[in-house]
Amino acid sequence: MVAVAERNGKVIRTENLCFFYKEGKYVLDHVNIHIKKGEFVAILGHNGSGKSTLAKHFNALLMPMEGKVYSGGFDTSVEESIFDVRQKIGMVFQNPDNQIVAAVVEEDVAFAAENLGVPSEEIRERVDWALSVVGLSDFTTYAPHLLSGGQKQKVAIAGILAMKPECIVLDEPTAMLDPKGRRDVMRTLRKLNKDGITIVLVTHNMDEAVQADRVIVMSEGKIAQKGTPREIFSQVEAVRLLGLDVPQVTELMYELGLESVMNVDEAYEVLKDKLLNS
Repeated sequence: MVAVAERNGKVIRTENLCFFYKEGKYVLDHVNIHIKKGEFVAILGHNGSGKSTLAKHFNALLMPMEGKVYSGGFDTSVEESIFDVRQKIGMVFQNPDNQIVAAVVEEDVAFAAENLGVPSEEIRERVDWALSVVGLSDFTTYAPHLLSGGQKQKVAIAGILAMKPECIVLDEPTAMLDPKGRRDVMRTLRKLNKDGITIVLVTHNMDEAVQADRVIVMSEGKIAQKGTPREIFSQVEAVRLLGLDVPQVTELMYELGLESVMNVDEAYEVLKDKLLNS
């Protein structure tokens, strides 16, 4: 019998999480975070900050060397709970070509559900539903190599959706995509989140992070900052000191000495107001 931790509305919770690849150098140094059901959380950090290592702990691809991780209510360090963790916490990686295992789109989307032992009739329903959610209903019989990078990433997301997870963790899923592919994937993530799925997005793209409910900034294996996108990115110099950028429109307004904005629409309103009252 696998023990289930009390969740209190938290899909993911870490307690003094530590991890190192080489003895004596922490990649994660006593990290304490919680992610609530239904949240959209972005995790930022410079290269080597520990953000991808942290993400891999969420669905038990890595195990804590010290501390605890509770995912989907299960302690990831308990071997018997790993199946449950990976069913509840899906993971999507950077390169879609490394995630696709079948020669036909619908077969690839069905793969994980089949491994969970889902009955055939239900798999068919799940596959159709998942492809519909990501906007690929017309591509069920396509060979994945005929799809664009953004479409391949949507296939990967659909395969996770077919498992019916509580949460999807994505490790820089748009890094290898063109601007249209990035927009399509982000549009899909926002839709999934609106439908109640918790989204954890590891990204280096600040314009993507702005779309999250909450931002966690990693540095040297520790949490350097956390808060809403506005709370984080309005501190332009503090973000720069962590080796990161702010969204381009935020930086532009900062250099102009105007109030902090998070997107083009906000910038338009600020500039219009300034011009009308100048």
